[in-house]
Amino acid sequence: MSAPFELRIASAPVAPERHAALARRARLLSWLSLGAMSVEGFVAILSGVLAGSIALVGFGLDSAIEGFASVIIIWRFTGSRIHSQTAEERARKLVAIQFFLLAPYVAVESVRALVGGEHADASVPGMALAVWSLVTMPLLGIAKQRIAAELGSAATKGEGRQNLLCASLAGALLIGLLGNAIAGAWWLDPAVGLLIAVVAVKEGAETWRGDGCCAGSPLDGCCD
Repeated sequence: MSAPFELRIASAPVAPERHAALARRARLLSWLSLGAMSVEGFVAILSGVLAGSIALVGFGLDSAIEGFASVIIIWRFTGSRIHSQTAEERARKLVAIQFFLLAPYVAVESVRALVGGEHADASVPGMALAVWSLVTMPLLGIAKQRIAAELGSAATKGEGRQNLLCASLAGALLIGLLGNAIAGAWWLDPAVGLLIAVVAVKEGAETWRGDGCCAGSPLDGCCD
């Protein structure tokens, strides 16, 4: 599953004043994401543990990883690092690594649940959380990708892709939770967990490569 709303990096140079304003906006969005991810991660992991849902736990871990990615972007656009291409490269790779940290645990636990036939309980808080993420995460993700297009920042684009991935996975999570609660389709829960693992690896690889993002400084102009 690819994250929707992909944007190409603009080729026109960005004026220093505009660049500084965009950097401030990127920091603000990342602070908002950090707050949202902290609450989302706590609720998802707690609900997942109580319900025995690997999909919910995996979703919560994904939220925690997204929160760390937000911290990376805040670091990237603070102080002298605002204009540092070295900081951009470090931030991009750190954001990519967050995807790779998620996949192994969720994949192993999902396979174990499928093989063992473990049935997760219905989780009303989990369903409510999934709906909340479906509404809020696309707004944050699209806003960050638009800023990334002007800044020429693969790191910011990667964080935005994580938000869009979160929204996509929230939809899959909701289907799994509803299927388990209404039809007793217990296998949907670990199946969604496997989906989370696969998509995380794909998105991590694309972020590591900086797909769709220029490698040069946005102040000097970009090439795609």
